[in-house]
Amino acid sequence: MKRLSGLVHPRTALPTRAIQFGEGNFLRAFVDWQLQQMNSQGLFNGGVTIVQPRAGGHVARLEEQDNLYTVLVEGKHNGAQVQTHEVITAVNGTVNPYADYQAYLDLADDDDIEFIFSNTTEAGIVYTDEPRVVGVAPVSFPGKLTALLYRRFELGKKGFTLIPCELIVHNGDKLKETVLATAANWELGDAFVQWVDTSNTFYSSLVDRIVPGYPKDRAEELCTEFGFEDRLLVQAEPYLLWVIEGPQSLTETLPLAKAGLNVIVTDDLTPYRERKVFLLNAPHTVMASLARLAGVETVRDVMLDADFRALVDAVMAEEIIPVLDLPHDELAAYAESVKERFENPFMRHELAAIALNSVAKFTSRLLPVLLNFHALNKTFPPRITLALSALLLTYSGDSAVTVTPVDNAETIATFHGAYAAAAGDPAVYAARILADRTLWGTDLTTLDGLVDQVAAGLTSLRDRGARATLAAVDREVLA
Repeated sequence: MKRLSGLVHPRTALPTRAIQFGEGNFLRAFVDWQLQQMNSQGLFNGGVTIVQPRAGGHVARLEEQDNLYTVLVEGKHNGAQVQTHEVITAVNGTVNPYADYQAYLDLADDDDIEFIFSNTTEAGIVYTDEPRVVGVAPVSFPGKLTALLYRRFELGKKGFTLIPCELIVHNGDKLKETVLATAANWELGDAFVQWVDTSNTFYSSLVDRIVPGYPKDRAEELCTEFGFEDRLLVQAEPYLLWVIEGPQSLTETLPLAKAGLNVIVTDDLTPYRERKVFLLNAPHTVMASLARLAGVETVRDVMLDADFRALVDAVMAEEIIPVLDLPHDELAAYAESVKERFENPFMRHELAAIALNSVAKFTSRLLPVLLNFHALNKTFPPRITLALSALLLTYSGDSAVTVTPVDNAETIATFHGAYAAAAGDPAVYAARILADRTLWGTDLTTLDGLVDQVAAGLTSLRDRGARATLAAVDREVLA
């Protein structure tokens, strides 16, 4: 079978109007898919160049297929079953700044480029005190972005519209803060800082679409149906929401809603963010932390498993919804719609993928719920706290743990070091980790009783397993 390429699926060349940091499944099935929808209706007339944000990235795989790939959309939408596929032609090319840094900087010289999108996970928008080395790509995403903006400034060109998709609060503001901090560290000058501030616009945004990625269990069958091999095939659900905090003029320069897409431009995305992050992403992180320890592999498997389905129901109804300052009926209805999406029979959304960078995800998705719950009840949400225990166990480096964390080396080393120093004592290990402000943004040991509860959960998970521990939590007998 022929592999997908420009010979198999010819394309019409379009000017590059956007830069995208990230080549992963989500951006390709979310941002790039939406650009394609606008292009097909003659509303955007532009393509995107994808920048590899990490040294271990995979943009070369896109180049092998002439930057073509298929998005498979499957699931229920408005009560109807949806199964469609489309070859995405919106990607014009890729750049690996680690292999060709000059090609990366040359993007600043393209006057057609107006937009920059990104999804470097919650751990990506973080300031790093790294040196500026001429001719060498910075390691961090903010560093690479600052270098590109500085080159654009040196050329005397207009700035960009930047819309990050990372799931952190005020992601646009945070991205701008990291750029300005990097500029100060590199001593790039007041004129550049003013140009960043006045010639570029950083919009915060919220994204919502479940993208399991490559459907490996059905890939061969699907490619036979399509008539070509596609090693970058990506599956997504029909549901899509993009909320962007900005002026209504953005709907004209980026006419996503005009293309019939569920995109909202608003002056306050906070209610949308809280509902989505805490009732979709937070349960994802809970199930990835706990169900993986029991050998459960996918989100749908969780929903079909009596023990873990009960976990999802209880976390949503008893631990999350009561602490959110939004109408209860609206939250309950949204929670039910999320559970329906979790049950999508077409999707194999692997918990291992959700578990990527679990520390940053727990901090942004679950820690606010834990803190609000404690403020209201003077106790800790039992299942979310148990998910924290599961995270500590997974990251401990204990040889008996059957799942492996995927995170940056420094974070993993912090957990391993604390576990080794604790000599296997769960309470000492928990105290060391929960006190680490670099992980959580605060010293969690100041919350009276949290160390003991996390340590008890860790001990039970290690000695009795996830199912027995959950049963004990449900009976309120975890000691």
